[in-house]
Amino acid sequence: MALGKGLNSLIPQQKTRKIIRHETGIVNGEGRIWDVSITEIAPNSEQPRKEFSHQELEDLVSSIKKHGILQPLVITEKADGGYELIAGERRLRASQIAGLATVPAIIRSVSQQEKLELALIENIQRQNLNAIEEAFAYRRLIDEFNLTQEKVAEQVGKARSTIANLVRLLDLPEIVQKALVDKKISVGQAKALLSLNSEKEQISVLKSMLGEKMTVREVENVIQNRPVVSRKGSVRRDPNIIASERILEEALGTKVHITQKGNKGKIEIEYYSAEDLKRLINELS
Repeated sequence: MALGKGLNSLIPQQKTRKIIRHETGIVNGEGRIWDVSITEIAPNSEQPRKEFSHQELEDLVSSIKKHGILQPLVITEKADGGYELIAGERRLRASQIAGLATVPAIIRSVSQQEKLELALIENIQRQNLNAIEEAFAYRRLIDEFNLTQEKVAEQVGKARSTIANLVRLLDLPEIVQKALVDKKISVGQAKALLSLNSEKEQISVLKSMLGEKMTVREVENVIQNRPVVSRKGSVRRDPNIIASERILEEALGTKVHITQKGNKGKIEIEYYSAEDLKRLINELS
């Protein structure tokens, strides 16, 4: 036996995965497109979308079988070999079902934050995310990557107030969030429930909404007409005051409470972090 062969049999050799890709020769605005082995692509660990419609996926499978993949996937190289998906999970899943061996892809070098941002932006542009998935993605960008709401809004091309109001949906009880995901209530109806002071009240109104086809305005009317218990007993709040609170909440993206005595009163604006306080100061200054 040759000495070299004997040493190789005794010493474990580091294995490297073979990266299979072929250049197509096509160049678009983002870079060169490659044909990449589908078995080499792992799902995006930062994918914000959790719900995938079976029917939509079947429709995409049929389209891919007939026309191929018209828009390339976006992937990044992994340190241990192979690739990780950045954008195009529906196309990847449908291609696997369709039995394709390779898929067209653009290879990019990105950070963890960029992976989340790009996956989020693609889903938003295609309107694939439900409101809770979108809200969770925004919350992650804010909490994990220390981005302000203004910065998130800039990155995804939406108004700052839109980001703030969606993130506030995560303050709703889980049962309300699930009703929103299951499309039993609308985003507008869920936002109306945020004006209630307790989870118990929010769940109570939700139960009265389910089974009845109520518009957002009808939900708001139900909320406005609910009695609020004070130290002096049960009182009914002025609907004009509640409407004013809703206007301020939409503008500021946070909970607002107005107390009025005669022609005087006070406005209480809630904030949830030092960054949120700074944002509100900038909004009001």
